[in-house]
Amino acid sequence: MQWQRDNYTLTDETARLDLPAVTALLHATYWAADRSPETIARSLRHSLNFGLFHGAEQIGFARVVTDRATVGYLCDVVIADGHRGHGLGKWLLTCILEHPELRGCRMDLFTKDAQEFYRTFGFGPHKYTSLVRYPR
Repeated sequence: MQWQRDNYTLTDETARLDLPAVTALLHATYWAADRSPETIARSLRHSLNFGLFHGAEQIGFARVVTDRATVGYLCDVVIADGHRGHGLGKWLLTCILEHPELRGCRMDLFTKDAQEFYRTFGFGPHKYTSLVRYPR
């Protein structure tokens, strides 16, 4: 799918992603600064990906790990510094949450610092105790 807003294009076509741009965007975050390009590439192969472009330049990214029926895990949401503050994050999240393959899914996410942003989209505390297992 593809969405258009002014000079911005959002797509869920993984083949259109610019891996060096995605890597640079993720390396500028607190949560993925140490991910190798190989790990990033592997994560893209197993996710529903969203690339945000300004003209031909990729300036944003998000992905959802999902079975496309019951559950999704929203992660790696990032927009380049120079393009923040223009409502692009809200547009990106709206398109993701309205995506036909995600509408019926419970959507999980973890964030250290953006709770207020995500609350406006209906995110809140999980109704059960959540657990996590980290790799050793």
